[in-house]
Amino acid sequence: MKLSKLSSAILVATGFLVSACSQQTAESTKSQQTSTDSVSYTLQNIDKQRLDIYTEVTLTSDLSHLNDNQQKMIGVLIDASKIMDDLFWKQAFGEDKAAFLSRIEDPDVRRFADINYGPWNRLDGDKVFLSTFGEKAPGAQFYPHNITKAELNNADFKDKQGLYSMVKRDQQGNLYSTAYASEFRTELEEAAKLLRQASNLAVDKDFANYLNLRADALLNNSYQPSDFAWMDMKNNPIDVVIGPIETYEDQLFGYRSAFESYVLVKDLAWSERLAKFAAFLPALQTGLPVDQIYKQEVPGSDADLNAYDVVYYAGHSNAGSKTIAINLPNDEQVQLEKGTRRLQLKNAMRAKFDKILVPIANQLIVPEQRKHITFDAFFANTMFHEVAHGLGIKNTITGKGTVRQSLQEHASAIEEGKADILGLYMVEQLLKKGEITEGTLEDYYVTFMAGIFRSVRFGASSAHGKANMIRFNFFKQEGAFSKDAQGLYQVDMERMGAAMAKLSNLILTLQGDGDYQKVDQLIATHGDIKAELQADLTKLAQANIPVDVTFKQGKAVLGL
Repeated sequence: MKLSKLSSAILVATGFLVSACSQQTAESTKSQQTSTDSVSYTLQNIDKQRLDIYTEVTLTSDLSHLNDNQQKMIGVLIDASKIMDDLFWKQAFGEDKAAFLSRIEDPDVRRFADINYGPWNRLDGDKVFLSTFGEKAPGAQFYPHNITKAELNNADFKDKQGLYSMVKRDQQGNLYSTAYASEFRTELEEAAKLLRQASNLAVDKDFANYLNLRADALLNNSYQPSDFAWMDMKNNPIDVVIGPIETYEDQLFGYRSAFESYVLVKDLAWSERLAKFAAFLPALQTGLPVDQIYKQEVPGSDADLNAYDVVYYAGHSNAGSKTIAINLPNDEQVQLEKGTRRLQLKNAMRAKFDKILVPIANQLIVPEQRKHITFDAFFANTMFHEVAHGLGIKNTITGKGTVRQSLQEHASAIEEGKADILGLYMVEQLLKKGEITEGTLEDYYVTFMAGIFRSVRFGASSAHGKANMIRFNFFKQEGAFSKDAQGLYQVDMERMGAAMAKLSNLILTLQGDGDYQKVDQLIATHGDIKAELQADLTKLAQANIPVDVTFKQGKAVLGL
């Protein structure tokens, strides 16, 4: 699970999906243009000034401590990542990237379309911004565009809820699935070849083993062995997260995973500082503010925390808002047996803190609390968000299968909401125990509040944005903050703590029960951006504060 895509309290915003019972025709949901190749795409439904909501950051790292083979390996992994990028374009949009972008004459519009991986604005509820295109199909390219939720639920075919397959129709109109390993065979064979080439450059045996097993997975569609191998890989200074991983792009059901990649260089000093915290998971699980039946699962003992500089993003991780922390693998069995690895992407995190979070706080937080906006608190809130993915419950207590399966398209947003609020709970508990020694509780609470304004700007098409909308409205209801005559926010420390515990209980209960209907009800009452919050977001836009970052990256940037 990703944070942010930091950032990173529940659920999903109103209007981000069409009704499950409404018939979607191929024409009304078509995602591909129907004009001839000679037609140019022009801007619509967006103020051209809003094309600059991303600020560019150069993505680099000090590679001087790496030997020649390790530096060569980074280059090979970047080449493999570019293939993941091309595959995500196919999953998210379908049309050839180069042909699509060549039809956009305005360079600013072309750049915006490139960032969004298609003609839909990912930070504005996937609203179309190019002429000739219709609304984005909730199921992207994972399903036929005229499919309904009821049709898939009632259908009977192999791998209906599969993570690693596309759903198609045969000539008779019947649904069937085709594995990624077959659908994208040519590209995945090339990517697997590159991963094996990288493994030959690796000194660390565990990393070499992971790369080879990941190459196998791309070709045999079985990713669990490589997930287990990745959990055993502890010491290599280079890492790569690559393949079909997150399910956020599937907004119809949340079943299908999208291709992405991160190429990473480990920050040894910061990783050493973080190493101790994973050991606290079992005790924190026991203390969760919810009935015992919802915390009966025991987090895996092999979980670990590390900090990295990320030197390349590709595919889903690079589309729209950018992830700054990762909690993987997503496989529930691996999580229960081994735990997860939490990767903090420190250089990208620092860029967002400096360029976005601090300016937001200066616009919306009362002056006397701005001193509590600190990078240490931002880093810890982000980190413990990822740690908190390992807390709570993965399988429903009501016999409805996994939480992901029972909550369908809402699962990602409620999981992000859980991680947000339980991450803050963990910070509070570890501060009380004296295990966190940097800063005060005020630092973490006020920075957390400012983080809501940052993440809610990711919009209704982002699981993290949806979660933040819910949390803002819930906190307002509980009096966790107040607003002065100048429109500035002030955190009420005592009520913030009480609201945190109450929301934690609600989310954990909804997940454990697998109660899809109650999640829908919560969305209806708390899942929208109300007028007051919209006015604050408009204020941030008028102050020209970026919504997110985009990267200048690649081998040339790194000097490779």
